[in-house]
Amino acid sequence: MAMPIARLNSRAVITVTGPDARHFLNNLLTQNVETLEAGALRFGALLTPQGRLMLDLFIWGKEDGLWLDVPADARDGLVQRLAMYKLRADVEITASDAGVFAAWEEAPEGFIADPRLEGLGHRAIGFSGETTASEDDWHAHRATLGVVEAAFDAPKDKTYPIEANFDLMNGIDFHKGCFVGQETTSRMKRRGTIKNRILPFSYEGEAPAAGAEVLNGELRAGEVTSAANGRGMAMMRLDRMEGTLSVDGRAISVIRPDWVPAFEA
Repeated sequence: MAMPIARLNSRAVITVTGPDARHFLNNLLTQNVETLEAGALRFGALLTPQGRLMLDLFIWGKEDGLWLDVPADARDGLVQRLAMYKLRADVEITASDAGVFAAWEEAPEGFIADPRLEGLGHRAIGFSGETTASEDDWHAHRATLGVVEAAFDAPKDKTYPIEANFDLMNGIDFHKGCFVGQETTSRMKRRGTIKNRILPFSYEGEAPAAGAEVLNGELRAGEVTSAANGRGMAMMRLDRMEGTLSVDGRAISVIRPDWVPAFEA
């Protein structure tokens, strides 16, 4: 069987260049950009001032600047937002037509390991070889590992990055300087007890709709954020995980991936 390689049409690229590029982004993103070397890849996010997820992104270190791998439907708006933030910073921000690719099972030449989780796969920008899988195949693969993809699984401007497991997927540098939304994010980390996390679940039959209520008996235990092909993601209350869980009257099984710590409730 050919090594699975898929073009991710749900992702797009922004180039950020100029003498102030790393310092500029470091003040905005949850990830440390100042120490990012050429050829390295890090995962992070841009948050609202209130600390909720605006979008996830990958930051690629280049000799002449940075690439940002971002949700395609947010790319143009992000270019405008970054241009607004830059003020007098010596930075150039442009949209790129380069494609984003994912590979798993093996690491093709030119691909870099996905920093979120060991074994998740590898990513590349501008790959010119043949694709052998679909983006749906890629999402099925990462769903089996319980990896949240914010654009699909986390309600925008409503989800805190720790609820989307960014703290477990190398998406937040708690030791760097300030970033947008840092105060709320750091406070949640310091408290030590997380009340909600997005977790994978399995079901049989028709996929439940996003927004459907997860019940533990008669108590609300969570909310479906995405579902397809027998697998879904739900924002779950960790203090209501014990017992029989259901959606629309059908039993579901919530799964704790081995990289997610025992429920803190």
